[in-house]
Amino acid sequence: MKEIITKKLQEIEQAEQIRILHCVESGSRAWGFASPDSDYDVRFIYAREPSFYLRLEKTRDVIEWQLDDTLDINGWDLQKALRLLHSSNPTLFEWNQSPIVYKTTPEWAQIRQEINNYFLAKSGVYHYLSTANSNYREYLKGEIVKLKKYFYVLRPILACKWILSKGTPPPMLFLELAEAELESEMRPIVEQLLDLKKQTPELGQGKRIDALNAYLDKELGLLKAAVDALPHESKRGWEELNALFLGIVGGLK
Repeated sequence: MKEIITKKLQEIEQAEQIRILHCVESGSRAWGFASPDSDYDVRFIYAREPSFYLRLEKTRDVIEWQLDDTLDINGWDLQKALRLLHSSNPTLFEWNQSPIVYKTTPEWAQIRQEINNYFLAKSGVYHYLSTANSNYREYLKGEIVKLKKYFYVLRPILACKWILSKGTPPPMLFLELAEAELESEMRPIVEQLLDLKKQTPELGQGKRIDALNAYLDKELGLLKAAVDALPHESKRGWEELNALFLGIVGGLK
């Protein structure tokens, strides 16, 4: 599959007249709890020649290339990515830390040196806490629940706990988060559910796991209080990002 994805990236570069700077897996495969039939969530950052950025007309800053049962491929323009990085968008930090990298470049290495300087802990916790709350309310409140959705609540909760304890962007791998932040008494339940998800093409519905729900209820309440107590953080200036953008795009002449 990596060979197929590499060919797709070459196809995109030729058709769109772009250079892909960094491309990773971003979904359940990168989180480490993919099912046998999980699709491939391929995400990339790309840049165009300098003249593209000097146009007066509005231009698109995303490429949505493919979406089917196997591949979900899309990317962000470098300008969009750096603007979102300035606002501490969690997606950029996740793509930067994905354990599955399909392509990278020296230009991305330059960005990697600066990227964590733009991480805002309070914004990160609010993002992951919102994700956990919405998935919990929608999928895990009934007597019968979608079992795979436990991971879509657990992972952001553990990401919040990582940020609060370490002040850095959380890793993508679920097991790394669990090893650092999941209480020992919850691990047998979570490990059993994780093994089931990895072995089952579609982990369906089942009876609510009361012990796990009790843990989620407790943690969501504690995290809300913790994030509200965090001090306000100011965004960094634009100078470093402007220099990165001009240097990278200027080198594509």
